[in-house]
Amino acid sequence: MPVAIITGASKGLGRALAEALATRGWDLVLDARGERTLKETAAALATYGTRVEALAGDVTDAGHRAGLVAAAWKLGGVDLVVSNASALGAEPLVRLDRLSLDGLRRALEVNVVAALGLVQEAMPLLRTSRQGAVITVSSDAAAEAYETWGGYGASKAALDHLAAVLAAEEHRLRVWAVDPGDMATELYAAAVPEDEDPRPEPASVVPAFLRLLDERPASGRYGAPALLEGTR
Repeated sequence: MPVAIITGASKGLGRALAEALATRGWDLVLDARGERTLKETAAALATYGTRVEALAGDVTDAGHRAGLVAAAWKLGGVDLVVSNASALGAEPLVRLDRLSLDGLRRALEVNVVAALGLVQEAMPLLRTSRQGAVITVSSDAAAEAYETWGGYGASKAALDHLAAVLAAEEHRLRVWAVDPGDMATELYAAAVPEDEDPRPEPASVVPAFLRLLDERPASGRYGAPALLEGTR
């Protein structure tokens, strides 16, 4: 069975994608900072008959990233790395003139440096996979200028560029940066707590990610809404 490493997998989009892969028979290595919620998620996904390794920790820690890859190796290798874990830089979001530089550094460490570090750690196994792929979860804020989204958007823009260069360097891999669009997640609630408008559940965009895995289009940046149009 193929093996996926998914960061930020205890809830939201990460959990929804992990569940979809579990139903397809994928073995999973899951990461999140909250140990209790992560273990609950792993137990729920194991009911599908798949093997699930859950490692709680911080993706900015090199030892933790090495542990994720080691767990995947024991399951048979690495076929997919999904960098979904994200940090906002400030909760709630603030304008750039008030953004803590330590907060910006945290966003860059989680969203960019850790994502690259995990791919570097997994690269020897990804290269041996017949269908190795990397998915980086992007954001509309990476491409558009929205007030208060500067730090987070800058980190996601940097992640988009890393994904594009990785695709140019690793021709045997598929590297997809995916903007999932608006979703009802704890991350968004923390970013803009005063916004109470209804938003789609993360599970509603998972078919867009599955389409990439099924059809394996060229590496690049994709928006989930456009991918979903092709699944109907």
